[in-house]
Amino acid sequence: MKISVCIPAYKNAVFLKRNLDALVRQTFQDFEVILSDDSPDDSVAEIAAAYQDRLNLIYLKNNPAKGTPANWNFAMQHASGEFIKLMHDDDWFATDHALQQFYDCLAQHPEADFCFSAFYNVDIGTGKMDPVFCSPLNRYLLKQSRYNLFKRNFIGPPSVVFQRNTGEIKYDEKLKWLVDFEGYIRFLQSKSNFIYLDKNLVNIGLSGEQVTSSTQHDRRIVLPESLYFLEKHGMHILNNVFVYDYYWRMLRNFSVGTAGDLAAAGWQEGVPKRLLKMIADQQTVPGKLLHLGALSKLSMLLSYIGNR
Repeated sequence: MKISVCIPAYKNAVFLKRNLDALVRQTFQDFEVILSDDSPDDSVAEIAAAYQDRLNLIYLKNNPAKGTPANWNFAMQHASGEFIKLMHDDDWFATDHALQQFYDCLAQHPEADFCFSAFYNVDIGTGKMDPVFCSPLNRYLLKQSRYNLFKRNFIGPPSVVFQRNTGEIKYDEKLKWLVDFEGYIRFLQSKSNFIYLDKNLVNIGLSGEQVTSSTQHDRRIVLPESLYFLEKHGMHILNNVFVYDYYWRMLRNFSVGTAGDLAAAGWQEGVPKRLLKMIADQQTVPGKLLHLGALSKLSMLLSYIGNR
């Protein structure tokens, strides 16, 4: 088996059907589908049964539900393919040749384990499609350091990623907001090489119900996860100006003025000295000025220079 397409599912029966229909149409056919179902009802099970004769499909029912990202990991743990293609249930391939192009990407580049493509963001309400590409500058930055992803997650959501099945692909189940971003940084550690396909191969269905949409403004999720990330990867990552800027903006946007504010948000461990210095530096800047883009950036750079 060449490819395992791993689909963590949760109730989105209509969208899942669109995903599976796109798989049926793929010109590359040496793949299996691992469908891991967190749904409380039988809607996904019924669709899986309807596609058993059209796809090499393995259906897994989770009781109790595993949640995100444990359901992603559970599906990938059952993958027997040489390559893994994680696909969220509300996303789908944009072309009938997409799987072939992903396969060729890594099959022809044994020096790389990680591939990602351009994609379309699709508003599921209006159907509007916005193409998203990774610019040459961002690709250059990613080659220089995987931590430059803190500038912006210019890889995209997990459905645009294609990976060699090394047996070590696992997302951190302690995370919700930073989960894909943190995973990419770890996956890129094993080999510095990656391949980017400058073709819109995946449609990403966007809705307000997605986990990232519901958590990005929740201080009790974003603040503890960001400190956990820093603890996990080490204080040295703050030497990267994009990383420093991320934490600067995070503290500013959530109006963190003391270590107590972080504790109130759920962080029960110690606060690193460099982060405390960042908080203190922000207190020297009037609040209105701190939220003005250019002045905030200048203040951040001065803090960065003095906090190394």
